[in-house]
Amino acid sequence: MIWSLIGILLLIWLVLLLFKIGGTLIYLLLVAAAVLFILRFFTHR
Repeated sequence: MIWSLIGILLLIWLVLLLFKIGGTLIYLLLVAAAVLFILRFFTHR
């Protein structure tokens, strides 16, 4: 489930980046995906 959420956030981030929409929303999505990835990495060994 977390991997799906990370993938969806990264996909939305890429789409917003390509179409230059969103401004700071792009970076918030990237940070959210990175935080989820780090949490997943450290909680499951």
